[in-house]
Amino acid sequence: MKSEKRPDPNVIHPIEGYDKEIYVKPTIKNPNILVGDFTYIADSDFESHVTHFYPWSRDTLIIGKFCQIAAGVEFVMNDANHQMNAVTTFPFYTLAGWEMNTPDPSEMPFKGNTVIGNDVWIGQNAVILPGVHVGDGAVIGANSVVGSDVAPYTIVIGNPAKVLRKRFDDELIGSLLKFRWWDKSVEEINSLIPILTCSDLEKVREEIEARL
Repeated sequence: MKSEKRPDPNVIHPIEGYDKEIYVKPTIKNPNILVGDFTYIADSDFESHVTHFYPWSRDTLIIGKFCQIAAGVEFVMNDANHQMNAVTTFPFYTLAGWEMNTPDPSEMPFKGNTVIGNDVWIGQNAVILPGVHVGDGAVIGANSVVGSDVAPYTIVIGNPAKVLRKRFDDELIGSLLKFRWWDKSVEEINSLIPILTCSDLEKVREEIEARL
């Protein structure tokens, strides 16, 4: 069905008359959250799903294009971590009345930026822990807790999240990672939709290879 409207990554509500699904990018206020075009969440406030993220935080949350983020997903950032190299993990320095200076950053666990690739589907109530890298085309099962990296086009489920299977064989995965359909123009993506949504993977393989 041909639409009269051109897809616009800068609109907040891509479904007319429905405010519980938003394109994330135009809503971001935190400069340490970077989100690509057309990534959406099934909610009306994305930043409430990014927790333990303060003005002094050292990490960045990076999410690619065309990601699909279900309701209840949480991105836990590095400042959720407590000191692990001492007798107690209790954060005295954060609470009034306790005589403890703020620890040097080198004393605190830090796992780096959290990076989500392009065309990633994150299921309902999944939790992404600090420093995780999720590859393009991956699928995170509902209620999963992801504490380690996820390879491109791989399905993970559970707590802790474990690999269920790859979505495609290595040859097709390699072709898709070279093709990078999400970086193409809106017009070209529209023309590619019959291929991108086709369940005949041999046909998809041939069509993608012919365009590389």
